[in-house]
Amino acid sequence: MDTMRGAVERAKMLVGMEVDEESALPPPEEQSFFDDVTRHCALTTTQRLYGFAICLAAGLTCTFLSMLVFFNPVKFGITFTLGNLMALGSTAFLIGPKRQFDMMLDSVRIYATAVYIASIIIALFCALYVHSKLLTLLAIVLEFGSLVWYSLSYIPFARSVVSKVMTSCFDTEF
Repeated sequence: MDTMRGAVERAKMLVGMEVDEESALPPPEEQSFFDDVTRHCALTTTQRLYGFAICLAAGLTCTFLSMLVFFNPVKFGITFTLGNLMALGSTAFLIGPKRQFDMMLDSVRIYATAVYIASIIIALFCALYVHSKLLTLLAIVLEFGSLVWYSLSYIPFARSVVSKVMTSCFDTEF
């Protein structure tokens, strides 16, 4: 039984979940907002996996349904952005909102996170307030590119490989 428990704990650590959440909390006087949320909203591993799957499925559904309204960039921008936010939020179920926030603000991906969040805001602003199809479409292209770049920041050496490939593809002399 101990070997099974040890295997489950190693699997949790691989995914990024904390093994023993109660002992990982700092003393009450040093707790942050996220520590308070973690203590009051503790989820079991099964609940975390269900939350992740439901939120990811909803996000992917919104993203794919946005293709149905592709020729109406305002509706496309809203559904595509909502799908991206839900898919991004799904990982908070696996590793917790505090760790997700800390990982987003890590020095390796702080610029990718800032550009991604700014592109989401710009896309929603262009879709909801400006009502410009061209600006919304450009903002969605920026959002998609920044989402890819942000996602690549979680894979070791992926951004440098993609940069080298793009440089070699587009570095031509006439």
